Amino acid sequence: MVQSFEPFLEFGNFFFVTTSRPGYGRSSRLAGRDVASVVSDVTTVLDFFHRDSYAVMGWSGGGPHALACAALDAPRCLGAVTLASVVPLDVDFDWTEGMGPENLEEFALAKTGGPAYEEFIGTVGGAMAEATEANIIELFGGLLPEIDKEVLANDRAREVLAGAVRHGFLNGWRGFYDDNVAFFSPWGFDPTAIAVPVAVWYGDADLMVPPTHGAWLASHLASATPNHHPLDGHLSLYAYHAEEVASNLADLFA
Repeated sequence: MVQSFEPFLEFGNFFFVTTSRPGYGRSSRLAGRDVASVVSDVTTVLDFFHRDSYAVMGWSGGGPHALACAALDAPRCLGAVTLASVVPLDVDFDWTEGMGPENLEEFALAKTGGPAYEEFIGTVGGAMAEATEANIIELFGGLLPEIDKEVLANDRAREVLAGAVRHGFLNGWRGFYDDNVAFFSPWGFDPTAIAVPVAVWYGDADLMVPPTHGAWLASHLASATPNHHPLDGHLSLYAYHAEEVASNLADLFA
């Protein structure tokens, strides 16, 4: 699911399409989905709009799904832009090191699975469904470094983020649950085999997706162009570099 922090980003003359992954928003659930399954959703939507070639952008959990399109749908997919994307679990570093406490608890339970994990995700999902401009910072708790709190000092930014979070959990928490299961399972493709260009954005202050993930992508994808920002966090990476991100997308069409 891609949401924009208005007014930080304008896409000019792009025909810009966003989708909700299965189980989020009003999108029906697809139990047992892997990351690669997003490609059929993307191509179905583009066919509906009679669009041919495209570039794809994914932020956070959307990053692996953008990589799936770059890996499995070239040459129709011209390339990808990822912002703070996670990487496959079988990497050569501690996948969760550097994450905030909420993520550490979540992913420890996700690895084990079972009723305790489902109860945890249900509790988180219930809280996220009630997100507001007033409580959104509190909901993210220890996952927000100071630079991301600075982004959310903007009333409009809090309003947009809270609205996006509420929409994601509109029909429950199963989309969130299925995402984590997919991330900790085989993705259905090899990111290192991607041949089309990939702009990899990551920041050192990120407590949701630590910079080790972005650094791994930048060093293991032969087609990657790194955009490493030592001062940025998960939100500021997008909010403070919107024009550059848009330029990356435009370059893929050029």
